[in-house]
Amino acid sequence: MYADIIVDITHEKLDKIFQYRIPSHLEGMLKIGDEVYIPFGRSNKEIRGYLISFSEKADYDPGKIKEIAGIVEDAAAIEAKLVALAAWMKETYGGTMIQALKTVLPIKKKVKIPVRRTVILELSEEEGRKKLEEYLHKNEKARARVLAGLLDCPAQDYGLLTKKLHVTARTLQALEDQGVLKIDSEQTFRTPFRVKQRTDRQVTLTREQQAAADLFWQDYQAGIRKTYLVYGVTGSGKTEVYMEMIRRVLETGRQVIVLIPEIALTYQTVLRFYGRFGDRVSILHSRMSDGERSDQIERVRTGQADVMIGPRSALFTPFPRLGLIVIDEEHEGTYKSEQTPRYHARETAIHRAKEEGASVVLGSATPSLESFYACRSGEIQMLKLGSRTGGGRLPRVWITDMREELRKGNRSILSDRLEALIRQRLERKEQIMLFLNRRGYAGFVSCRACGYVVKCPHCDVALSAHRNGRLVCHYCGYEQPELHSCPSCGSSYIGGFKAGTQQVEELIQKRFPEARLLRMDLDTTRKKDSYERILEAFSDGEADILIGTQMIVKGHDFHRVTLVGILAADLSLYCDDYRSGERTFQLLTQAAGRAGRGTGEGEVVIQTYSPDHYSIQRAADQDYEGFFEEEMRYRTLMGYPPAAHLLAILLSGEKEEEVNLAAGYLKGFIKRIDPEGRIQVIGPASPHVGKVADLYRRVLYLKEQDAGILIEAKNRMEQYIEANRGFTPLRIQFDLDPMGIF
Repeated sequence: MYADIIVDITHEKLDKIFQYRIPSHLEGMLKIGDEVYIPFGRSNKEIRGYLISFSEKADYDPGKIKEIAGIVEDAAAIEAKLVALAAWMKETYGGTMIQALKTVLPIKKKVKIPVRRTVILELSEEEGRKKLEEYLHKNEKARARVLAGLLDCPAQDYGLLTKKLHVTARTLQALEDQGVLKIDSEQTFRTPFRVKQRTDRQVTLTREQQAAADLFWQDYQAGIRKTYLVYGVTGSGKTEVYMEMIRRVLETGRQVIVLIPEIALTYQTVLRFYGRFGDRVSILHSRMSDGERSDQIERVRTGQADVMIGPRSALFTPFPRLGLIVIDEEHEGTYKSEQTPRYHARETAIHRAKEEGASVVLGSATPSLESFYACRSGEIQMLKLGSRTGGGRLPRVWITDMREELRKGNRSILSDRLEALIRQRLERKEQIMLFLNRRGYAGFVSCRACGYVVKCPHCDVALSAHRNGRLVCHYCGYEQPELHSCPSCGSSYIGGFKAGTQQVEELIQKRFPEARLLRMDLDTTRKKDSYERILEAFSDGEADILIGTQMIVKGHDFHRVTLVGILAADLSLYCDDYRSGERTFQLLTQAAGRAGRGTGEGEVVIQTYSPDHYSIQRAADQDYEGFFEEEMRYRTLMGYPPAAHLLAILLSGEKEEEVNLAAGYLKGFIKRIDPEGRIQVIGPASPHVGKVADLYRRVLYLKEQDAGILIEAKNRMEQYIEANRGFTPLRIQFDLDPMGIF
């Protein structure tokens, strides 16, 4: 029997599988994911590797195959199940095994673990008094001060005691050696979130919520593990259903992962879960320090945390008794990785749950077409919540045609209706959210005389104008000063088209000087904890109007908000992406759902130049199923997911001719391995941005009904690429069912 081993080295060029013989004394003891010792190289230096698979046959001369030296006994940190999951991800989504392992394994950076030390008196009061007299008699003043302090308070913080009594560590060590005191050391974990107090409020579920939770629990008790979709209108209380499911799973001794789509949701989500489950809740996200992340993983390893909350990366929390994975707002594109392997958290969660005997609960008011399609086909069970909690009504939605506003002479960003409603809400002391799908002053700069557009010299994109007088490339970071005349024709009529959150903020401040404003976008949330501070301030009523980009409309629950204004609602309709209609519908529906969640009636104003588009009309009506039917007709006609599967192949390199040649070779290879023509090949073509950071890019798309056929084609292409040196200078990535067009 032989084992395929991948070496534990970080250099991706050395990502190879090495075959080793399993010695007789280890037969039957090894499993996929085990970390083992192996002799490596000519010197037979003993190093570590991961066991990836087993084989009955030798790949080359059996006499030259070395034996596994042994099993790594201290490999508790390496979860065999996660290594096996990495192997599945590599097989499904492409990339190297090292890349997959880096994705799923917890961080292993060495960080200093904070320790809290406590000085504790070991003597009785009578013994202590006698010892104190002895120290005073011998004029051992430092020891006497310590003992006197401990007689007053027998347990004290080490740092405070040494500072207050002006004693050294040597003095405390001497007293410990004499048995007068002991010094207790306890690890302290850094807390990456601020929680004022545990609320522990009791919530009574509605009839719909209780029915959804009960159905899940009946299956769970019967040993049935499957995937559910909690499909409910905005404000229907999906989170309360999750928490009831989680409570019951935790009572069985199992553990739970809760995925959220963006870091911005962490503050409110953690507060709600902490209020229910206390300090058994932990959190992971990318803005945490290495020490904070390490502490949270250590809390998991030591059994101090049972619920992990975080974005996509939290899916790989090394829980040994995983019982449930919840994916909130499952339609969000952030669940799809943009790094190799380009895995989707939803599909990966379903696979992990299947392997570990756990259930998966998806939730959204606007489910992805893939999830709703799976419900229709019976792969996923739907749990429907049709009404808002507390008897609340969905907001009234107005569609404002901005073309008509222009005809009336209104050139402002705000329509007359929205401006009037803002004034009304300010008079009522109610809150307002204004959403704009743009970033700051980042508009492209062009000449109105000749049409020249200022572009990045390294990337095929326009530079964006910022307030500091700089033109910036948002792909590679290149900057240059703003221009005052056109480089092409010399005209002075050159400038940026600025419709960003900063401009909206300035306009609102001028129109409504009495209003208190907060802005939330990428520029105002760069610092650590900035999300939390802004959301907490708005939740506490410290501002009247919150202006922001997409992050303000996803999942937040502000009961004082009665008006939502959606500016330039149709911007996302015009991107070169087959999901643009779906994204627009989801965004508008989610934004509209922020209004009227409390006792006040909500209103929404959607400002658009395409008022008749079905995405906008269905969003205004909060009609997901009507939208689904129309969008699926388009997807079926064009052969896009979920009606079929799509595999994107992105090639990039420094020389344009090499990239073009390689793309042509891959297309020809696909034709050879698929003589029946089952796979439809589109391209090669230049993607939306054909050059980034001096790298030329080309893309191929493959379409097929069966995802397995595309995965097999990917595997054979990877072998073809590895066997041909001509591909060596290029970077080639695969993306199964991409979230958009490159």
